[in-house]
Amino acid sequence: MTTQDLIAQIHKKKSFLCVGLDTDLDKIPTYLLTEEDPIFAFNKAIVDATHKYAVAYKPNVAFYEAHGRKGWKALDKTIDYIKTNYPEIFTIADAKRGDIGNTSRMYAIAFFHEMAFDSITVAPYMGRDSVEPFLEFRDKHTILLALTSNTGAFDFQTTKCDGQELYKKVLETSKTYKNSKHLMYVVGATKAEFLLEIRKIVPDSFLLVPGVGAQGGSLEEVCKYGMNKDVGLLVNSSRAIIYASQTSNFAEIAAAKAEVMQREMAAQMAAILS
Repeated sequence: MTTQDLIAQIHKKKSFLCVGLDTDLDKIPTYLLTEEDPIFAFNKAIVDATHKYAVAYKPNVAFYEAHGRKGWKALDKTIDYIKTNYPEIFTIADAKRGDIGNTSRMYAIAFFHEMAFDSITVAPYMGRDSVEPFLEFRDKHTILLALTSNTGAFDFQTTKCDGQELYKKVLETSKTYKNSKHLMYVVGATKAEFLLEIRKIVPDSFLLVPGVGAQGGSLEEVCKYGMNKDVGLLVNSSRAIIYASQTSNFAEIAAAKAEVMQREMAAQMAAILS
């Protein structure tokens, strides 16, 4: 999927909502546990109910890896279902990969070619040769961890190196990578005050923003400081939507939560872009 395809969907749906599919068998409705593939059954119901309001889905790969072969199969079925039934939706493998060149290339083949994700999250700590293999794939996107929403982010990401915070060094350096036009960045909603500085460095890039809702991030603040002329944001919500209910009508309640967020996003787009 091209960036322009994504932008078109954002404007069509008046939404930049990304729904995180962090599917935990301990949290889904118990009656689904009798299904042959309860993870896929849950994901399918969530996707069918929320696709009108979302432009992206982001499975956190760890929640699938934890179940071995069954988990990988459920992940594969989930992405195939989205691609077959809702091809306009942008898909993100939240895998946080990143290793030496040959290994990164294998990760890229696995998620971009074999599983057909549109994008993948990548840890930049190992530098250029660990990131550029992901950037070789046409119409695929690499989402670098820049400034994350967890409390431990301050251990390293804001530490100064030669007078410059490390997350800024990551942003600046990544712009020199081959095919850097395919880069997006993770910036946590709980770090919204940093968005002004981030936008000075990457004014046109898309930012994947976790942390709105359950982690306390403010959608209004994220939009105020992070929205650009193309919106340039994918705001992720996981628990607040997918675990809004454990009753038999969980999908309907998830859809209602997604619709509330979509309406808030539409209002922010109208206010900022008009």
